[in-house]
Amino acid sequence: MNFFLETIKVLLLSIWYNVESFIHIFVPTKKKNIAGEVVLITGSGSGIGRLMAQEFAARGTVLVLWDINQDGMKETARLAKQSGASRVHYYLCDCSDKNEVYRVADQVKREVGDVSILVNNAGIVTGKKFMDAPDSLIEKTVEVNTMAHFWTYKAFLPAMIANNHGHLVSIASSAGLIGVNGLADYCASKFAAVGFAESVGLELLATGKDGVKTTIVCPYFINTGMFNGCQTKWPRLLPILDPDYVAKKIINAVLTDQVFLLMPKSMYLITALKNVLPMKQGILLGQYLGAFNLMDTFRGRSTKQE
Repeated sequence: MNFFLETIKVLLLSIWYNVESFIHIFVPTKKKNIAGEVVLITGSGSGIGRLMAQEFAARGTVLVLWDINQDGMKETARLAKQSGASRVHYYLCDCSDKNEVYRVADQVKREVGDVSILVNNAGIVTGKKFMDAPDSLIEKTVEVNTMAHFWTYKAFLPAMIANNHGHLVSIASSAGLIGVNGLADYCASKFAAVGFAESVGLELLATGKDGVKTTIVCPYFINTGMFNGCQTKWPRLLPILDPDYVAKKIINAVLTDQVFLLMPKSMYLITALKNVLPMKQGILLGQYLGAFNLMDTFRGRSTKQE
């Protein structure tokens, strides 16, 4: 195809895709049925992981829970059964340990079957300035927030590719799109998680495996305890997010095959502005939004695995 024809094709399709997107503002996208799907959620012993488990359970899925907190998983399993899960299985797994991920993944395949919806949710935060963070905590942050995604994909993606069916969900962060003062290691790990999920999604499309969907979730701070003490400068513009709201939005994104989910909606504009504004103006905007002081009052929680 020559340059002129291909350019015309791109322009026409671009117009159509924008019209289609506009139509979906008024006509909601049809939601898919996930009853019977095997859903694995890492970091499901508390917080968003637990709430997502309950939301998935209400849709008749088979749940596989991973966490390092046995008691937390038991409670999540109990709540998931009450919510309507057809079956619930839970396994102790330290996602920062590649060999443990592979071992427990093999156990899941034997005892439950192939995972068709993988939710990489486990995450930790040190909450320290870069030069104050011990090397061991920096390494742990990258191992849990980034490398664990590599190992779970390696373990469960082959079956999805073989069936051309599945869904990969990455619970990242708005800190994976915009740098934040005091979160250097966390931001680096979340930027990597976003880039990894997006790139693998493109690999799947390029190889014709369009039945394996990707959803990348980038929320602002969520009121789960992980970022206890952090305050937002302008709550109306950038509110601390309610966990139940976040969980419901994530499930809706999965059901409608939404690729990127940013919360709150103002993050779409802020991210776009970051990429087009001059550097000095971008820094000015960051100061205005409070990005330089978000972590000043950080306390976190004693158990930072989510």
